[in-house]
Amino acid sequence: MQPMTDELIRDLDVRAGAMAFVQSIVDRSEDGTVTREPLQRFEYRGEPIKLLDEGRGIRNPRQLIATLSILTTVDSAYDDTPGPEGLLRYAIQGRDLGVGDNRKLRVAYERRLPLIWFYGVRRAAFVALMPVFLVAEEAAAKQYVVAIGHEQRLMAGQLLSAAGSMPRDYVKRMTNQRLHQPAFRARVMHAYEAQCAVCSLGHGALLDAAHIVPDGEPLGEPVTRNGLALCKIHHAAYDQNILGISPDRVIFINEAVLREVDGPMLKHGIQNFHGETLRKLPARRDEQPDPDRLALRFDDFRKAG
Repeated sequence: MQPMTDELIRDLDVRAGAMAFVQSIVDRSEDGTVTREPLQRFEYRGEPIKLLDEGRGIRNPRQLIATLSILTTVDSAYDDTPGPEGLLRYAIQGRDLGVGDNRKLRVAYERRLPLIWFYGVRRAAFVALMPVFLVAEEAAAKQYVVAIGHEQRLMAGQLLSAAGSMPRDYVKRMTNQRLHQPAFRARVMHAYEAQCAVCSLGHGALLDAAHIVPDGEPLGEPVTRNGLALCKIHHAAYDQNILGISPDRVIFINEAVLREVDGPMLKHGIQNFHGETLRKLPARRDEQPDPDRLALRFDDFRKAG
């Protein structure tokens, strides 16, 4: 166990303050993203400490003993597919591990210090994964194995051991939930301008990024064309096949529900949308809902009655 020197205590205190600061930005964001400009306003006891580097993928503040944050841009060649054990990789740029600008990243690995990973979902907008930990080096590939959160950090030893018995499918699902689902929400909310596709409600806190083809099924990837921004009532109705959307974007309501009499919420919130077209769509055609996926899901709605 590493000794708790004054320098290390201060370093950990800065990291905790930085993560709380980033979380406060996320909490105020409709799509759960952070952008560069607010990330440069963090201060620790009155001293400014930028959380992103302008020109590099790692941020090495002079005040800290190790790297504070790592960055993956939306146009990065980095492959975010989890490894065979379900953990992500972070590839360094340029020189070898532990050399030059990567020296402080090696310190973060050796001392298992918590980092912030800013993961790009569109130009200059990121989801913040935190804390993340570098849990192994893969020198030949010039990359680190990354655990998202304390639970994965504690599992890492067994996961990376040939004799380990840790359930890898569980870890892959956990990685998907912590990386791909927040990124999916951010992309869908941005594409729909934080408005419900069915009713155009514009309060981000009341909106979800709904999958057209459910997660885990073929074609159920967390991509924008498999997503709809839906308010929570219409998301629940869509998931329960109370509400269906045809490939030509017409809304249908389950026939049994159409015959019900249950007050203004059912009438105005569900039934009155029968036969209407979606009110809100992404401006970009390549972000609009995929007709083939809509057809698959609409077939399920029809079968449900």
